[in-house]
Amino acid sequence: MVRDRSDPRHTFSGRKIDPPQVSPNMTVPDLIKFYGATGYNARRLAEAAEILEDMINTNSTVCLTLAGAMTPIGMGRTISAMIEAGFIDWIVATGANVYHDLHFAYGLPVKQGHFDVDDDVLYAKQIVRIYDVYIKEMETLQAQDLLVQKDMAERASEIPANASTADISYALGKAAKENARYPEKSFLVKAYEHKAPVYMPAIGDSSIGLNMLPLLLEGKGVFPNTILDVAESAAILWKSERSGGLELGGGVPKNFFQQTGPALYQILKIKEGGQDYLIQLTDARPDTGGLSGATLQEGKSWGKIKTSHKGNVIVYGDSSVYFPLLCSYALSVCKSRKHKEIYGKKDVWVREMKKMYLSQK
Repeated sequence: MVRDRSDPRHTFSGRKIDPPQVSPNMTVPDLIKFYGATGYNARRLAEAAEILEDMINTNSTVCLTLAGAMTPIGMGRTISAMIEAGFIDWIVATGANVYHDLHFAYGLPVKQGHFDVDDDVLYAKQIVRIYDVYIKEMETLQAQDLLVQKDMAERASEIPANASTADISYALGKAAKENARYPEKSFLVKAYEHKAPVYMPAIGDSSIGLNMLPLLLEGKGVFPNTILDVAESAAILWKSERSGGLELGGGVPKNFFQQTGPALYQILKIKEGGQDYLIQLTDARPDTGGLSGATLQEGKSWGKIKTSHKGNVIVYGDSSVYFPLLCSYALSVCKSRKHKEIYGKKDVWVREMKKMYLSQK
C-alpha cells in the first residue's frame, strides 16, 4: 500500500525535542507538560491529558470503564473526586470493582501485603490475595456478602421489576450512603449521590453476581436484565452531542462501552459515528487478537469511534500509575461541570430511542 506522502506524520515537521528541565516541587500540570516535550508513553500520557481536558471542556458525556482490580488498592476516592467535579458522567465496571469498593464504605479490612508468598499458607490463614493486597475471608468478604444479600433483598421493592445493572448499583449505593460508616470512601455512593449510572454488564462474573445466587434459590430479590444495559448505554450515546471515554484496562467494560456505536449504527440503524474521544490505559498487546489490546483505531472499522486520526490515544502501562495523574491534571486545569444526572433520564431516553427505532423499521 502506498501511503499519502503529504500526511504530516511522514514529514520532518514535528515539534523540536529540546530537553526539558526537571525541577523541585513540580505540579502535576508541570509534569504533564514535561512529558509532552519528550516521547514514548510519557508523551502519550500528555496527549491523553490534553484529550481528557478537551472532553471535559466541550461538555462531552464522559464514561469511565473499570477493568482490573482498581478499587481494592484504594482508587475509589479518586473516581469519586472526578464524579464530584462533573468530569465522569457514567461508569462501566466489573462487578468486582463495585464489590470491593464497598469494603471501604463499611470499614471492612483491606491491607497491603506481599506478592512473593506461599498462597497455601495464606489460604490456611483465611487471607485472600490480589497480587500484593490482602483481604480477610471472614471479616471482609463474607461480611460484605451478608451486607449485599441483605441490601438486595430488603430493597427489592425499590428496584424496577425490569432492572438494569445500573439499577442494582444505584440500590447498593443508596444502601451504603444510608448505612455505611464511611460512605465518603465509596465511589458507588458518590455515583448514587450524583445520579451517575454504574453498569456491571458481566455481573455474573463477580461477587455481586455470586451474592445473587442465594436470593435466586430463596426466591428473593430482583435480577438484572443485561440486555437492558445494552439499550440504556446505547441511549446515552444517542442522546449525547459529544461523547468519550477513559478506559482503565480492557475486558468487558471496554467493549461494552465501545459497542454503543455499533448498537446504534449496525443494529438499530438510527445514528452513525460512535465516540468522539477514546483514551485507554493498558498493558495489553494488540497482536494477540484480544479486545483488551485492540487498538482504538481498529475500532473505527466497527463504527466505535468517529475517526481513527484524532481524539484517541493508548497509553501503555499501569493504570494505577497513570490514572491518578490524569485525574489530578483534570482537577487542576478544568472547571467543575454541572452534573448530567443520567440515571434519572435513562429510562425516558430508552423509550424515546425505542419510538424512533420502531418508526423507522
